[in-house]
Amino acid sequence: MLFGLLAAPVATSAQVDLSAPLSDAQAALAEGDHKRAYALYLRQAESGNPLAAFSLGTFLRAGWGRPVDNEQACRWFERAAEGSIPAAAHFFADCLLRGDLGNADPARAAQWYARAAELGHHGSLCALADLYMTGNGVERNPGKGLALCQKAAQLGSRSAAVKMGRYLLDGEESIRDADAAHAWFETVAHGSPEARFQLGRIHRDGIGAQVSPDQARHWFESAASHGYVPAYYPTAQAYLAPYADLATNKPPAGVLAKGYMWLRATQERTRDPTERAAAERRLEQVRAIMPDTWRPDLDARVAAHLRDNPALY
Repeated sequence: MLFGLLAAPVATSAQVDLSAPLSDAQAALAEGDHKRAYALYLRQAESGNPLAAFSLGTFLRAGWGRPVDNEQACRWFERAAEGSIPAAAHFFADCLLRGDLGNADPARAAQWYARAAELGHHGSLCALADLYMTGNGVERNPGKGLALCQKAAQLGSRSAAVKMGRYLLDGEESIRDADAAHAWFETVAHGSPEARFQLGRIHRDGIGAQVSPDQARHWFESAASHGYVPAYYPTAQAYLAPYADLATNKPPAGVLAKGYMWLRATQERTRDPTERAAAERRLEQVRAIMPDTWRPDLDARVAAHLRDNPALY
């Protein structure tokens, strides 16, 4: 994805193709020759090409062929941002917000997020919205923040649509609207495991007008099956919750097997120690009633899932 950013033609207001002088550098990068690519980008950056400067920032941020250097990466992003490279303006705002160049400067970060959005980096609208939600560097105004992120979502940004749903579901009370959140999550559920997870939450917890244990299980498992780790334990719970005491109220074989597999996946991948402990306690109960002969096959299925689906958080 980053190579795509480096290779994409970028024009200035005078419609100058900044990528044309970078063809040799891009070819070296595609071949994995990071040392030569960096040297070629550096030559062009020193000649004033802002896209080359952005490329150098990307090298240093990602550690391609050299140590990660966030401060120097931010210096290159600043030069590229001043040359009107949209993604560079966003990344430079990130640098200012984190304080990579000294003290954090959220007010200046807000200015650069706004500039990035003007240049066409629509996701910056939601980054700016976050600042308005909390009053960080700007006057606090959750309604304005919501309107900014909505623009990005309406322009087709999937991540903005998910963030809209989160604002409406978990934001401050003045902007909450669970049914509207459900609608935003539905618009991008096909391509967003996080949106599916959030739909599961809504149906599980009966938030707004939406409540359905079956739908909750469907959405949680759909997210989990794509490697979205926060959905693993809720999926196991959705299967096993109707059988609180497994010793006296044994679930059907298929339900027991599903519960076991998602608990095992939780055990392997969760970053939450409380969730891991809860999953392990439930696993003990499942193992007490599950035939030992099932375990090799079910463990193999869990291993295949973990192998084939990179963890998403």
